[in-house]
Amino acid sequence: MDELYVGLMSGTSLNGVDAVLVALGGDRISLQHHHSEPFPQVLYESLQQLITTQQTSLSQLADIDHQLAVVYSLAVNKLLEDAGIPATTIKAIGCHGQTIYHQPEGAHRNSLQLGDASYIAEITGIPVIADLRRRDMAAGGQGAPMVPAFHAAAFRSTQCDRVIANIGGIANITILPRDTRSPVTGFDTGPGNTLSDQWIRQQRHTPFDTNGDWAASGQIIQPVLNKLLADPYFDKAPPKSTGREYFNLPWLEQHVETAAYAPEDMQATLAELTSQTIATAIQQYATEATEIFVCGGGAHNAHIMLRLSQLLTTASVQSTRTLGVEPDWVEAAAFAWLAKQTLHKQAGNLPSVTGAKRSVILGGVYQTED
Repeated sequence: MDELYVGLMSGTSLNGVDAVLVALGGDRISLQHHHSEPFPQVLYESLQQLITTQQTSLSQLADIDHQLAVVYSLAVNKLLEDAGIPATTIKAIGCHGQTIYHQPEGAHRNSLQLGDASYIAEITGIPVIADLRRRDMAAGGQGAPMVPAFHAAAFRSTQCDRVIANIGGIANITILPRDTRSPVTGFDTGPGNTLSDQWIRQQRHTPFDTNGDWAASGQIIQPVLNKLLADPYFDKAPPKSTGREYFNLPWLEQHVETAAYAPEDMQATLAELTSQTIATAIQQYATEATEIFVCGGGAHNAHIMLRLSQLLTTASVQSTRTLGVEPDWVEAAAFAWLAKQTLHKQAGNLPSVTGAKRSVILGGVYQTED
């Protein structure tokens, strides 16, 4: 029998909260309804400042934690109201939280997501599964990417090798061999939309490059692209993960004096960096893949989709809409699925992806009184 779950996702692009209602039963995954709740401007600016500078006060940190929980709770309640579904029918909410820090390596590896799960459970009346990354890290993993297990459950084919390319702020790929005896693998390829978004925000005061039109209007600066591609992250073997702590405008300025170039040409170069690093990762680690499905905000970037098609000539490149799941809602649906895994005491990580020593049950459960 199907169970209903809600998934919540707010990513590195900081464009708000995606909320989805998902019916899960056996191998069946059915998206029932969705809602997007934008961040209030004050919260958006606070998050930008915090993530960019990595500096705050304890009082501000606690305040942002609460403000995020308010928006998450509002997103859930609006989702269920629009869907005409009472909260009592929902088994649990899978809440990714807002990542403000991700350090997957070193002696003190950690990943911190904000969004008070206790408050969300109290306001919605629904159990919440949150803090989904750190148990994998405790088991020696990178804590990311977390969505490949869901990609395997939802999109794997026995007819051909597939790749799911999730282009959010950071881009990651999931490699799905048609042979079910072969492990699912995946990793963060590098920047997805984050550098392009930060650059256009700085230069044109707009949150993102609609359709990639601004990038398409510029010319790729090949010497700059070569410098960016020489960054050690791209040659590092998986498992690997990254975030805005690494790929940001200061990182860009370390490599190149951006003021020396036309802004639209820098945008074209950053879009090409995203396209080439995704394509190169697929060509290196998914040599047999003939179908590439793109999800995340990057699926709406016509320029990047075109470049991926041009670079990956032996495979078709389409959005996950072709598979029946809108690209904007895949990540949120993944966290609904991960909530089900946790509630049913089943592992949610893939050691073949994160590098963890073993499969583990992810996250903490914030129960309601019922």
